[in-house]
Amino acid sequence: MENFWDYSVWGTLNVVAVLLASLLVGNILKKSVGFLKNSLIPISVIGGGILIFVAWIYKLITGDIMFDTAFFGTSGTKTLEMFTYHCLALGFIASTLKTSEGKMTKERTIEVFNTGVTTVSTYLLQAIVGMGITMTAALVLEGFFEAAGVLLPFGYGQGTGQAMNYGGIYENDFGFEGGKSFGLTIAALGFLSASIGGVIHLNYLKGKGKIVKRSEEKRHTSESIENQDEIPMQESIDKMTVQIALIVVTYMLTYFIMTGISKLLPGMTSLIFGFNFLLGVLSATLVKSVMKFLKKKKAIQKEYTNNFLLTRASNFFFDIMVVSGIAAIRLSVLEQYWGIMLILGIAGFVVTYIYNHFVAKTLFPKYVEEQFLMMYGMLTGTASTGIILLREIDGDFETPAADNMVYQNFPAIVFGFPMMLLAMLAPEKPVLTMIILVVFFAAMNILLFRSKIFKKKTKV
Repeated sequence: MENFWDYSVWGTLNVVAVLLASLLVGNILKKSVGFLKNSLIPISVIGGGILIFVAWIYKLITGDIMFDTAFFGTSGTKTLEMFTYHCLALGFIASTLKTSEGKMTKERTIEVFNTGVTTVSTYLLQAIVGMGITMTAALVLEGFFEAAGVLLPFGYGQGTGQAMNYGGIYENDFGFEGGKSFGLTIAALGFLSASIGGVIHLNYLKGKGKIVKRSEEKRHTSESIENQDEIPMQESIDKMTVQIALIVVTYMLTYFIMTGISKLLPGMTSLIFGFNFLLGVLSATLVKSVMKFLKKKKAIQKEYTNNFLLTRASNFFFDIMVVSGIAAIRLSVLEQYWGIMLILGIAGFVVTYIYNHFVAKTLFPKYVEEQFLMMYGMLTGTASTGIILLREIDGDFETPAADNMVYQNFPAIVFGFPMMLLAMLAPEKPVLTMIILVVFFAAMNILLFRSKIFKKKTKV
């Protein structure tokens, strides 16, 4: 029998309270400290940084991990990882449930496709650079796992979960001692690269006068908050409650789908559940289609979704994800292979920045900076980092960049699947893997820049 005063009852709530408190403190610092006010660092990043610092001080004094104390239910670190995992999918589901303003044009279809190809091309570039570094390191350091560089695209491009999964496979199946910690560290460095590089670029744009201050942004009118065709804001059930219910029920449907697929493909369970956000988007699209069908058949009379509230909900989930993800970083894992990891981190930061900015300038001329910030944030940190950076320059998601991020997953998973197979080949045949990566990267870039390479000749 649980006692209401036990930490087992309060632990998770205490984690949530500390996360939200760090956001409040971060907001105060952002508003009052000069260099933070001018830096454009997202408040969620500041909040996460505060928690890392406090946890570091706590460990120095007590020798214990702060979030794994009784106050946080003895498993606060796992709770942070759980929030990081779930909030990404919940945020994407909330974004997908919003009603779209128009049909997908041919131009938009091409942009989404190109975004997906850019994602895979960046994975490949990161893998080539990473493998090159660790294969060279293996020539100098006896016994070093030369395929470790393949973890760079999983840590940078896909985030903590996939980096940990593949690091664990390398550790358990191929003898890479500390592989899981190596993968987590690469993911941590990726997030730092996303934050530092993104903030530098945002300040560059601010200096050029390309960022509109929040106080100068348009205010929401009653018409932009609520349409006449929607259910009332308040009746026997609050409208926000309806939005949260739709999001959570859709996520439960996602769980059933993932469970069903994993039973059909038992060897790919971790991979399937690692793409919870993608299957969440599919589930949300299905739910939205069903609701549209029911309204067309007059089974329901009003619109139940509200774009304004769904945007607020998605932003909340993304904020929680970022602060949780940073707070879950353990500085102690940086002690192992720190030199090689630092080189990997810097190299990943540089090549991802240069390549994605070039692609954005070449293929997305109408919204270069929005597309670049979204892609760079996603491909060094997490998808939510891309959203955080994008919100600093496109707070209301008026450009198609946010939609590109959501829908690019469909072409990305098709072209990116061979990358998963190459990751399994790399430990046994690293040289062959490197050759395939280079050829694959070249082919993807021919596909990506097809409109520039195969220009139609104009008549003189």
